Amino acid sequence: MTVQGQPIGPQPEPGASKARLRAWLQLLKLTRGVESELRDRMRRELGWTLPRFDVMAALFRTEAGMRMSELAGALVVSNGNVTALVDALVADDMVVRVADAQDRRAAIVRLTPKGRETFAALAAAHEGWIDGLLGGLNRDEVTTLAGLARSARKARSARP
Repeated sequence: MTVQGQPIGPQPEPGASKARLRAWLQLLKLTRGVESELRDRMRRELGWTLPRFDVMAALFRTEAGMRMSELAGALVVSNGNVTALVDALVADDMVVRVADAQDRRAAIVRLTPKGRETFAALAAAHEGWIDGLLGGLNRDEVTTLAGLARSARKARSARP
């Protein structure tokens, strides 16, 4: 659209669309490859699953715990998926459910001491694997990659 012959709004950059598509495909390949390797190592070396690790990682960040709906939102999964994962972690004494003092219909889930200790060991292994998988990048490259990913997320979330 133009006003008095002047373009309004952001103008398309020649070739930017194709460059964005190529960037997306590279990010997708990287993400899928790393996630696949992590899933395999987690299962093979530790007898654990990546979804269980993700639940524990979210809970590890807060000692107070989280409501089940908050946990589902943080993990971007359905409440049903979180319920099944939490049930298994409760059975293994990794997490506990306690009544929410503000809403008796809701439950707060938090790590047990055993869960915190287990997660710390899992997280150390996970960090080592990530370090090895991205070890071909130096610190500056990793910092740039993380910054670009943050910028892309912000740009995406700012779109209507």
